[in-house]
Amino acid sequence: MRAVVQRVSRAEVRVEGRVTGAVARGLLVLVGVAQGDGEDAARLLADKVAALRIFEDDAGKMNRAVAEVGGGVLVVSQFTLLGDARKGNRPSFTAAAPPEAADALYQRFCALLREKGLPVATGVFRAQMEVELVNDGPVTLLLDTQRTF
Repeated sequence: MRAVVQRVSRAEVRVEGRVTGAVARGLLVLVGVAQGDGEDAARLLADKVAALRIFEDDAGKMNRAVAEVGGGVLVVSQFTLLGDARKGNRPSFTAAAPPEAADALYQRFCALLREKGLPVATGVFRAQMEVELVNDGPVTLLLDTQRTF
């Protein structure tokens, strides 16, 4: 699984003009599921996202996780994170998991975050979405379970 994690002061996702998920302070996590990913990858990614210490403490150092600052997580599926544009100009998406498998792991990832007590909002799997965010910092991290972060 691959993820782009952004620390946000606010983020929301809309489908057909309707807000389907939103958070104030917290994280926006764009998630792509790769061929061969399974429960272990979803658990590893959820553990890492929940534990990331990317929020500032009283001394101004990035030392707090999202739960410690009362933040939420907006999770949006994005298969294009598995795109390979090394050859030519049109990306190949053959590394992405089939939709049924990807949706199941996307949902499992969200459930694992909720099990950790985090408020989780989501987009709509396979929908055309508009994502709006204010990146706080900016702070943006790339995570890949196949590369052990």
